[in-house]
Amino acid sequence: MKELSENHQTQTAPCYILAVETSCDETSVAVVKDGREVLSNLISSQIETHKAFGGVVPEVASRKHVEVITLMLEQAIEESGIRPRDLSAIAVTQGPGLVGALLVGIVAAKTLAMALGKPLIGTHHIAGHIYANRLTHELKYPAMALVVSGGHTELVHMESEGKFKLIGRTRDDAVGEAYDKVARALGCPYPGGPHVDRMASEAEQVVPLPRVWLEADSYDFSLSGLKSAVLNVLNQAKMRGETLEASAVARGFQEAVVEVLVEKAVRAVRQYGSQQLLLCGGVAANRGLRMALQERCEREGLELLIPPMVYCTDNAAMIGAAAYLKWQRGEISEFDAKADPGLSLEEWSVQSV
Repeated sequence: MKELSENHQTQTAPCYILAVETSCDETSVAVVKDGREVLSNLISSQIETHKAFGGVVPEVASRKHVEVITLMLEQAIEESGIRPRDLSAIAVTQGPGLVGALLVGIVAAKTLAMALGKPLIGTHHIAGHIYANRLTHELKYPAMALVVSGGHTELVHMESEGKFKLIGRTRDDAVGEAYDKVARALGCPYPGGPHVDRMASEAEQVVPLPRVWLEADSYDFSLSGLKSAVLNVLNQAKMRGETLEASAVARGFQEAVVEVLVEKAVRAVRQYGSQQLLLCGGVAANRGLRMALQERCEREGLELLIPPMVYCTDNAAMIGAAAYLKWQRGEISEFDAKADPGLSLEEWSVQSV
């Protein structure tokens, strides 16, 4: 990260960031004004393509990004009403994510930044999910973020704007991964998470499943044991010649996941004196989790922020919102920046305050 010099506009002038997101199987390009106002946010999903394989195929995802990225860059700028020369910076997801998919976005962003003579801002994907909340809410610090997605389950403490401290993470499967694996065992198509959520909400009965709390003072999560418990319940029923209602299993699984997520998030908010709890990531679209968190936070008198559905799943607007943190402080990336599937959120934190 280098300091921004002659390209850095004054704080009184509007900042227009064109952002690119290609970390997994959504191609997205957006233009965001001052880190808050979304002028355009195009998303091209690959779900139908990967559904045939039962999951994301990295090589296929990269090829699909290549096919649409140029046209989406043009359309995002056109829809924003901003002339290319008036853009302040080009932001792109640098990591974490699938390395091939990340590379497509980084090459496209670098090319555009060089062509327009604009600074480049390599951005952290999870910082984007967290600051998606800033697109629709005013954030107060210190804050606590519960990040739940296909590849991440984390509790992140933010003492101040752009400062991230990871206090809890999954030790094995992320929530989204566990949902997809359980969905597959229940015979649901990919992506399985929404199907499990729907079945759980419709179930009249529930199959009891264990809660995984780990050590008493730990904010870490573990979902592989719960996933194994679901498989054991299904296999034992099959061996006995019994048929379990898939919805009852889905409800038992979802209740076990949600209870642990909610309890640890609320406990973390209390311990760290957070003013807000932010729900972030693709699994933030899960109705069961949203309702449970809303009900618990209302009882506890805690302020809960949840972004609209369009900003829960991967999108470039959230990358523009997070990149603005760096822009404000004049921190930009070198043009030799590389895709980094293991990019650390804590190390990406803003350097100056």
